[in-house]
Amino acid sequence: MHEVAAALADGDVDRAIERGLLDTQACMGCAPACSEAVAAARDSRVAALAARERFRARERRLARRARDREQARASSADVQVSAAQTAVSAPRPAPALPAAAAAALVRAKARAAGRSDT
Repeated sequence: MHEVAAALADGDVDRAIERGLLDTQACMGCAPACSEAVAAARDSRVAALAARERFRARERRLARRARDREQARASSADVQVSAAQTAVSAPRPAPALPAAAAAALVRAKARAAGRSDT
């Protein structure tokens, strides 16, 4: 604990971590201010490490989602291409005429045949 406190007093957080800052407990022989300073530094580092881990987890999650979206787009594009190829190769039935157009067509065919139904 004293080595950790000395490293913190020097401003060397890396050395304090190497000396056990993250798992140090309060020293009964130290002044309360010293123990509080070490505890505050420890809590600060633990919070920073947790934040870094949350950030890294978020980055992994976002990368995975982007990968999943890209795979979904690729498979969707494949399905659309195959559907378009099927639609092109399959014969399309003639669209049904509305009733008025069908009646007009029948009358025109009748006139063309030489008989008038109108």
